[in-house]
Amino acid sequence: MKTEAVLFAGVAGFFLVTGAVYVWLSGREPAGTAALTVSFIMASLMSFFFAMNYRRRGARPEDDKKAAIADRAGPLDFFPPRSAYPPLTALGAALSALGIVYGLWLFVIGFGVLAAGVGGMVFQYVQRDNP
Repeated sequence: MKTEAVLFAGVAGFFLVTGAVYVWLSGREPAGTAALTVSFIMASLMSFFFAMNYRRRGARPEDDKKAAIADRAGPLDFFPPRSAYPPLTALGAALSALGIVYGLWLFVIGFGVLAAGVGGMVFQYVQRDNP
């Protein structure tokens, strides 16, 4: 994260210099001054965040030039082989979008189909670990 902290510090420095030049040349025009000031503050915040994470956690596997891909990979979880719920969710989203155009009745039907699809995806494998 040290590289990211330095990168965002450079971005913050750019916005600081650009903002100072802008204020000097524009005669304190408020909109541009506010936008450049907020950009400087946000880039500084990101730089501070990355610097603090680097101090707390140290170097990551991405920072080591000799690291393998497996050093960063975490444990893999269960992936369902097949499910009817993703197409049902897509159908519900499409019906809800059409309901915005054609009327509340179609939106309500689409929302019901969407809720059934999302609920099915969430609870499809709830009992997977308990035979």
